[in-house]
Amino acid sequence: MLTASVSVLLVEAVIGMFANFVWEQTQENPPLPYNALMVIAVPFLAAAAAALGALVTVSVIMPLLAAAAWLGRAFSGREAWWWVPAVTATATAPPVLAVAILGEAGLLAAFGGWLTAATTLAVPALVARRLLLPNRPPLSGRTMFGRIALYGTLAAVTAFTLTGIALYSGIGYVPPRLGAERIAGAYTDGKNGTLVLSPDGKATATRVDTFGYDSIDSFEPDTHECTGTGTWAYDPGDGPYSQQVDVSIESCPVAMDSWSVYGTREHPKLYVFIGDPDSWDLYTLRRN
Repeated sequence: MLTASVSVLLVEAVIGMFANFVWEQTQENPPLPYNALMVIAVPFLAAAAAALGALVTVSVIMPLLAAAAWLGRAFSGREAWWWVPAVTATATAPPVLAVAILGEAGLLAAFGGWLTAATTLAVPALVARRLLLPNRPPLSGRTMFGRIALYGTLAAVTAFTLTGIALYSGIGYVPPRLGAERIAGAYTDGKNGTLVLSPDGKATATRVDTFGYDSIDSFEPDTHECTGTGTWAYDPGDGPYSQQVDVSIESCPVAMDSWSVYGTREHPKLYVFIGDPDSWDLYTLRRN
C-alpha cells in the first residue's frame, strides 16, 4: 500500500508540475532566466517528494481508507469504492475552505483547490484499496508498482505533449509590442520612487532606485536613489522580449540601467533585475 500510494503521488506531482508550468506561462510575468541549478536539484527533490508522499500516505490516505471502509460497512453493509472519494471530498473541504478564506480567494479558486485536493488524495487511495480487496486476485507490490510505472509514464508523456501543444498554440503570455507614445507616462515603484517619461523625450526621476556593483563578478548591489532630469528613448529591439527603454540622468549617483518591458498595452511595466538574474529579484515600475 505504501509503495503504491507513494508511486501514484509522485506521478501526480509530475503531472501537476506540467499543469503549473502552463499556468505560469499564461500569467503576466517578465521572462525569467533559466536556473541550471534546478537540474542538479532534481534527484534531491525526488527524494524529498518520496518522503513527503510516504508521510501523506501514513497520516492522511490510510486514515481516509479506514474511514471509508467503516462508513461503507455501517451504512450500506459493504465497502463500496465510491465511499473513498466521498470521504476524501468531505475531509478536504474544511481545510481548503479555511485556506481560501485566509487567502481571500474567490469562489472559483476555492472550488478548484478543493477539487484538486480531493482528486489528488482519492486516486492513490483507490489504488491502495485495490491491494486490500479480498475477493480479487492478489497483487504483489512489485506488480502494482509496475502497473503504476507504466500507466504513470503514459500519463506523464500525455501531460508533456499537451503542455507542448498548449504553448505552441500561443496560450502563453507575451509582452505587448509598444511604441514610444505608449511608453510615455508616469511610473511608480509603489513606494516613494517615480519616473515620468514625457512624450518629448524628457525624463524626470524622483527617488528611483539605481543599483551599483563593486565589481563585475559581484551580485550584491549597492542601492542609490536617483533624483533629477534627463532624457529617455524607446528601443523596439527584435521582438517583444527585447524591447527596452533607455533612461539617461547624469545627476544620478549610479547610471540607470536599460529597462525591459512587460505588463499590458494599457498598463505597461518597466523592470530591471537586481543582483544575480538567477535570483529572479526585480525592481519594477508601474505606470499610473
